[in-house]
Amino acid sequence: MTLIRLDNLTKAYPGVIANDDISFEVDKGEIHALLGENGAGKSTLVKMIYGLVQPDFGMMRLEGKGFTPTEPRTARLAGIAMVFQHFSLFEALSVTENIALGMENPPSLIILSDKIRKVSSKYGLSLDPKRLVGDLSVGERQRVEIIRCLLQDPKLLIMDEPTSVLTPQEVETLFLTLRRLRDEGTSILYISHKLEEIKVLCERATILRRGKVIGTCVPKNETAKSMAEMMVGSKLKSPKKSKANFGMPVLEVDELTLKSLDPFGTSLKNVSFNLRSGEVMGVAGVAGNGQDELMFALSGETLTDKNSIKLENEFIGQSNPVQRRLLGLLTAPEERLGHAAAPEMTLAENTLLTGFQRQKLGRRGFLNKSGAIAFAEKIVQKFDVRTPSVRNGAKSLSGGNLQKFVIGREILQSPRVFVVNQPTWGVDAAAAAFIRQALLELAEGGAGVLVISQDLDELMEISDSFMVLSEGKVSKPRPAKGITIEEIGLMMGGTEIA
Repeated sequence: MTLIRLDNLTKAYPGVIANDDISFEVDKGEIHALLGENGAGKSTLVKMIYGLVQPDFGMMRLEGKGFTPTEPRTARLAGIAMVFQHFSLFEALSVTENIALGMENPPSLIILSDKIRKVSSKYGLSLDPKRLVGDLSVGERQRVEIIRCLLQDPKLLIMDEPTSVLTPQEVETLFLTLRRLRDEGTSILYISHKLEEIKVLCERATILRRGKVIGTCVPKNETAKSMAEMMVGSKLKSPKKSKANFGMPVLEVDELTLKSLDPFGTSLKNVSFNLRSGEVMGVAGVAGNGQDELMFALSGETLTDKNSIKLENEFIGQSNPVQRRLLGLLTAPEERLGHAAAPEMTLAENTLLTGFQRQKLGRRGFLNKSGAIAFAEKIVQKFDVRTPSVRNGAKSLSGGNLQKFVIGREILQSPRVFVVNQPTWGVDAAAAAFIRQALLELAEGGAGVLVISQDLDELMEISDSFMVLSEGKVSKPRPAKGITIEEIGLMMGGTEIA
């Protein structure tokens, strides 16, 4: 029996049709995947279902009746709940207080705490209502978002990239919860770029390409590669790794200890490792275990003891980001908009953020605008960034295309060391494969590449060696060959950390 049906849903923005005549349905008690590369129209579509965006044309039916939510409140009252990719929680408030903020008419905090305990126990989502959100792991924070939705007793639960920050063990717990909800009659619309998970979890999948439905499939009858090729409309090339050929250390970190500037962050404790020329070293770990602090320390955004970081023959702990870039240490942070790129600036202008000195895009206080445009066009061409013009703002690009631009901007400056945080987070399969191949080719050219990632499949695919970051400490680096995903998952949870 159909729970929700979409007929000819269309939504256009200036210069682009985000959703073009979309029609499909989700059955009651079904886990249904919504697949598509970045910019395919998935986000716009679920925002229409949730009432954040109104369609220009078409209609929706919920349990056979016309459904036209004008705001999220309307959708929630109708039985639609959504767990967003980016959490909307206040770290200084308790679990109960956060959940109360998302309710129309919350009961007293005592009664609500009791309800949270009952729901968390019922669905195996262990959670203490009294704890501050700032003290929770990322996996526990996601449980807050899920329980907030479950307290609404939803008919349809929309989940956007729910496993991107979870350990393998936490993913298993989440899947048990989702299957139980399905068995109780709740429908789930599931968005993820992790196609192996789609195969395991989802009964059906609707595939979008450039705003249109191009087909449906039964995931268990497909391979991850075949689904990815349906999404992009062409054959998918897997990254190819050449035989490792390491040189001397290009980055040496020795007993790096750094207090986090974030009151809810994780301080680094005696972090030590060497990165060799030609080596891709992966850093695994659940978000919130010191990844940001490590990135800030290496980029120069946070200064450290002078002798704790050495780039080839020079100690750089007290060097600022500009000085480090000139010496050959380049970085790409996790947050694309606002950190790696300025949303309102054009792509050409965004090249100035890290390429001003190294690419000689300015002289004696004057900007070399033609040089910036030429460099941006080179990035767009070499890294297949899909944009009408380099004069378009960074915020106009899809997540995958902006990530390709950010990665390309650094790689084309020929770094000696490249540090990248979450290189393919929220990126579709084709863009992810492209970025990973670019990182491998950079290492083959003699650079040292440090990849901080929560995607274990990614680390296993491209890393020569890896270590795990947990509670601000790193495990001893070890060869990636021969280790299992399960072993890494346990280490990410704090087991076997030196």
